[in-house]
Amino acid sequence: MTLIDKLNSAIGKAVSWLTFTLVLVIVVDVILRYTLSITSAASFELEWHLFAVIFLLGAAYTLQQDKHVRVDVFYHSFSDKTKAWVNLLGTIFLLLPFCIVACWESISFVYSSYLMNETSPQPGGLPARWIIKSTIPVGFLLLGLQGASLILTSLKTIRGNA
Repeated sequence: MTLIDKLNSAIGKAVSWLTFTLVLVIVVDVILRYTLSITSAASFELEWHLFAVIFLLGAAYTLQQDKHVRVDVFYHSFSDKTKAWVNLLGTIFLLLPFCIVACWESISFVYSSYLMNETSPQPGGLPARWIIKSTIPVGFLLLGLQGASLILTSLKTIRGNA
């Protein structure tokens, strides 16, 4: 297991606990809304922010565990070496360029949010919107790093070292 794999594994396992937190926030929100007619923009935004963090920071772990969505028409019947070629080429020509563009474009998005001290447009919403926006480049950076690890793993399999 590479250092990248260990990093994404630790982050993925930590982020998985946010799903429990998200469920609790939703349950409390629903109970308060329907029993006491209490609702807030902050709780609603917190639900979306938790979901975004789970999705963005958990994507690399999902790729590492090979649990990502795959259009599996032929892949399942390929040999390990052919699968390694598909993974190698897909990562080099699709995943990594997408991660690079997403990181590059999102950094200015986060930076401008930070400079203007962007907050929620909703009364009572969450402050410091740049914090949640910063998970975009971080998530794609982690995904790109996991892609690099996948390239190394694929090359080992292709060479017969796996």
